[in-house]
Amino acid sequence: MEFTPLNQWVAFDEKPLIIAGPCSAESEEQIMETARQISAIPQVRVFRAGLWKPRTRPGGFEGVGSAGLKWLARVKRETGLLTTVEVARPEHVELAVKEGVDILWIGARTVVNPFSVQELSEALSGIDIPLLVKNPVNPDLKLWIGAIERLAATGHTKIAAVHRGFSQLEKSGYRYPPLWEIPIDLMRLMPGLPVICDPSHIGGCASMVQGISQHALDLEMQGLMIETHIDPVHALTDQKQQVTPQALKAITENLVIREPKGTYEFERNLEALRRDIDFIDDQMLQLLTKRMEIAHEMGIYKNEHNITILQIARWKELYSDRLNKGTRMGLNSKFLSDMLKLLHEESIRVQTDVLRENENLKQVDDRNQDIA
Repeated sequence: MEFTPLNQWVAFDEKPLIIAGPCSAESEEQIMETARQISAIPQVRVFRAGLWKPRTRPGGFEGVGSAGLKWLARVKRETGLLTTVEVARPEHVELAVKEGVDILWIGARTVVNPFSVQELSEALSGIDIPLLVKNPVNPDLKLWIGAIERLAATGHTKIAAVHRGFSQLEKSGYRYPPLWEIPIDLMRLMPGLPVICDPSHIGGCASMVQGISQHALDLEMQGLMIETHIDPVHALTDQKQQVTPQALKAITENLVIREPKGTYEFERNLEALRRDIDFIDDQMLQLLTKRMEIAHEMGIYKNEHNITILQIARWKELYSDRLNKGTRMGLNSKFLSDMLKLLHEESIRVQTDVLRENENLKQVDDRNQDIA
């Protein structure tokens, strides 16, 4: 699957590409004043605004609808910025394309539904327009990839993914925790696909936009979608996470743009460190193999003595001991906790397989005895 490089469908001289604008279009005056101010920021090349805004619960502001398309056309005429809107239904696509919107984006709540994505894919068939695909609200990489594949299947190559974080039951300091490993996996599995970060939704707070943006660029994401409003305090949606045009300017000026490769000396030293990691990884794999071999032996021993596989007291003792030791050694407690749970789950699986193998052998013996 091939994708058109981002700089071939959005011209931008200064990195990163910035897509900015309010969460919701509220009035023509609000849209135009925001656009005028952010158009002076060199990195901003695309103006965004939500027109169709169905809320989680009815009764809130649900957008100005198609009336806002005329405002976006005026933004394009007067500022030279490209425009983008979210589309969730085929009729949105038809209206936006008719009014000259340059880029369409598919939101997180739409991406989660393959039926909706398929309908949009069919509506977009034969229309040469760039597409942004946000990650689904739940942390499901396959759904994200599936949405991109459905759009690509209709001939689209101008596609970029937008990482906006994921819903989780566990509380964190983020509105939508970034779970960075998921977009990293996406970049690994779909090489060439441009990935843009939406720090506004991830943080849910204007003060967090700078740090999240920097982290995204350090992971080689190519652009940022930042919600920007001339008066965030009185915005009709997502007041806390929107920044002012002045704040957006400061954010872009403070971003550090790192190079993917350094000098010869840097690359040589980096390669030495990578070799060290490769050696340690090999050792870890050998130790993990040995650990599971011992778990297999334990399964045989427990089975011979008719002992249960899962022993809660022993697991709690082991978990607490390893967690305390690891954190004292400087390991991140969440990483260590997740790793210990995975190791324990795999050990239980190995021992369960031993039990099943013995049960199957016993059944074969019993059948043979019956035949005899």
